[in-house]
Amino acid sequence: MRDIATQSDIHQIVQLFYEQLLADERIAFIFTEISPIHLEDHLELLTTFWSQILLNTGGYTHNMTQIHQDVHHKFPLTPELFAIWLTHFEAAVQSLFIGEKSQLMIGQARQLARILQIKLQASH
Repeated sequence: MRDIATQSDIHQIVQLFYEQLLADERIAFIFTEISPIHLEDHLELLTTFWSQILLNTGGYTHNMTQIHQDVHHKFPLTPELFAIWLTHFEAAVQSLFIGEKSQLMIGQARQLARILQIKLQASH
């Protein structure tokens, strides 16, 4: 296996990740019922987000915290949901790539999950 090197690689990860999330009844309802997503648009947005972090491409202009706060107000995003999210995220990355950027992506996802949980708890 090789490391993440392109936006196409990142898109491959987020696509697999969402296939796994949407197949998991413990969390899929967040994306299908609570805050329905248009999958292709969402995958492009996440590809841009992760490309900015991993490849310094720029282009992500949304307020990630506010997006998650809006969802959290509709349905509580619990630590258990974040754990499910992280498990699927890490599995998607590790099944496709290995190396420094892959580890950076997993580390950043863990950090983002921690920060979001803190911010969501503070917003109550």
